[in-house]
Amino acid sequence: MSAGRDGGRRRSASYWEPPRQALVERAVLAGVHIMHGSDGASEWVDLDELERLADTAGAVVVGRLEQRRLRPDVRSLLGKGKAQQLEKLVKSVHADLVIFDNDLTPAQGRNLERMLGIRVLDRTELILDIFVRHARTRQSRLQVSLAQNQYLLPRLARMWKHLERQAGGIGTRGPGETQIETDRRLIRRRISQLRRELAEIDRRMETQHKQRTHEYRVALVGYTNAGKSSLMNRITQAGVYVEDQLFATLDATTRRVELEGGRSFLLTDTVGFLRRLPHHLVESFRATLSEVDEADLLFHVVDATVDDVDAQIDAVEEVLKGVCTGEPEQVLVFNKIDALNDPKWLEQARRSWPHAFFVSARRGEGVDELLEEVTRRRKQSERSVVVQVAHGHPRSLARLHELGEVLHVDYEHDPAEVRLRVDRANYGRMVRLPGVEVLEVSRGRIGNRGS
Repeated sequence: MSAGRDGGRRRSASYWEPPRQALVERAVLAGVHIMHGSDGASEWVDLDELERLADTAGAVVVGRLEQRRLRPDVRSLLGKGKAQQLEKLVKSVHADLVIFDNDLTPAQGRNLERMLGIRVLDRTELILDIFVRHARTRQSRLQVSLAQNQYLLPRLARMWKHLERQAGGIGTRGPGETQIETDRRLIRRRISQLRRELAEIDRRMETQHKQRTHEYRVALVGYTNAGKSSLMNRITQAGVYVEDQLFATLDATTRRVELEGGRSFLLTDTVGFLRRLPHHLVESFRATLSEVDEADLLFHVVDATVDDVDAQIDAVEEVLKGVCTGEPEQVLVFNKIDALNDPKWLEQARRSWPHAFFVSARRGEGVDELLEEVTRRRKQSERSVVVQVAHGHPRSLARLHELGEVLHVDYEHDPAEVRLRVDRANYGRMVRLPGVEVLEVSRGRIGNRGS
């Protein structure tokens, strides 16, 4: 591998591995609450969550500044007086960068950097940087690279200034570090190349999805760091990477789970969601998020220990609206009940969400009830089927006993008639058995999802 001038290591023509940093950057957090109307409602700014994002990116927060405005300042987002206050704060704490919880226009970013004399990041840049750190597979690296290039395109002038002064740092990792000397034409060419490579991966994944057409699929969704991967490991022993960080998992992982009675289902762990998740990322990760759209059941995992449970649930629902073409069944799963400080909260939550499940992925509490719920819903999807089995195919007849619950066999006719109950997943396997012909399906047709 050859090293670039920024210390990054080239892994392929499709993406760059970020350089490793030894120094911890000192960050000041800033946010502007944009007021809407006379009711006092404002655009959501959450510096506590921003601090967790900054910590995940490897920065230490040394100061904060917030402001309320009826409308953002066109030049610097902040008002003139507040911008001067921010400048004094930056100097007093010897900050290396300022991170805004708002999204900045290219002009606002340039103006703030000239005024403050240090790098300025917005919320989207910070999240992209975290995704660069945590992307492990080729697909996720390509997806993040595409999102970065799309974000970079209108900000080339500002990024030039970054990279003349810095050899790395939060918000400067990834494709921008090595592509910044190119013009917009080359960046657009880069975006086209990434899209072609992702399309090729999508075609290969589509083949895998077709093989799962008749499987019952459950997807874990939820706010980032809600404990989806921990729950995945508890149920499947998949060994998915787990860390107390935001966006620790970016790649979808699927494992088969065996249930009682010979039933099984596929469980998929997906990328976590966030308030105001950058649209570039949602678009780039659409192939990964297709696992959510194709699921028969969603386990919406919620961190029971956070203060703003309702807000996080709403944020996930908002992302799901843009990802799912239909309305898949959902089950609320409140995780981390072993870490609750207030025992009364659990009682209140059970009353507020009577159909939800309350689990501890760390201790395993409530996990059996989740699996029982999958079994119950699988049984609801089962159908009564009558098939004919030619006498020359005894193995197919034996296989029917494994795939479903055989209710009756009539050997007097040739071919033999068998009535059984079978779910959608095993129905697909049944119709492919040699010598088997379906005569009747009750309680609706069994076939592909959506049929």
